[in-house]
Amino acid sequence: MVFKIKQNVIFVKIISMITIAQIVESIISHKPFLEEFMADELINYSSLARSIQPQIEKALGRPVNSGAIVMALKRYVPQVDLKLNMQLEKASTNLGDITVRSNLTDYTYRNSATLVENQRKLLELISFRDDVFFTISQGVYEVNIVISSNFADNLEKAFKDENQISKLENLSSVTMRLPSDNVKMTGLYYHILKKLAWNKINIVEVISTTNEFTIVVEEDDIGNAFTVLKNLKKK
Repeated sequence: MVFKIKQNVIFVKIISMITIAQIVESIISHKPFLEEFMADELINYSSLARSIQPQIEKALGRPVNSGAIVMALKRYVPQVDLKLNMQLEKASTNLGDITVRSNLTDYTYRNSATLVENQRKLLELISFRDDVFFTISQGVYEVNIVISSNFADNLEKAFKDENQISKLENLSSVTMRLPSDNVKMTGLYYHILKKLAWNKINIVEVISTTNEFTIVVEEDDIGNAFTVLKNLKKK
């Protein structure tokens, strides 16, 4: 009879550990930065356990010993692919020229039946202007245009009858040439955006073509953004 009780106690503990481990995995999987820090062994497990303990207790509906959480964290295997990370670091050194443009304005308009014709009028105005920065992205419900601020009046004139959703001024952009095989590199954009996020650089827009990648940021952030991307190449 005593043996059975001990068996039951052991069984309950095993089930409890599995449950905690599952919750730990769920928490970490929603925080990719945290997972990378764990893979690089930069995390204090005791501190992390105390940090996520309220979430785990809430999910289980009962108190949980922080030691059990630490054990689950140590057993957790980060899903970060180290081989992939090495490939991305190598690809970073093959990034091409970096081009910076300043004094930009960002417009968003709702899609309409007359939008295409107004886009044509605008393109006719800027087709011979090499000094004008201009990009247009057509979405399902709206269209986004980033243009040199000194040409913004022309855009507003062409789109005067359209439904403007937003207008953002005092922006700059950084454009990078990507390796020719970038479309086959899993996680390349994430690798670049992660570095910008770590440096607390807010991205207003992301614009890409097959071999170019452009981010639009506030003018106050352009210096830091350029430095981050330049350092990616140096690695």
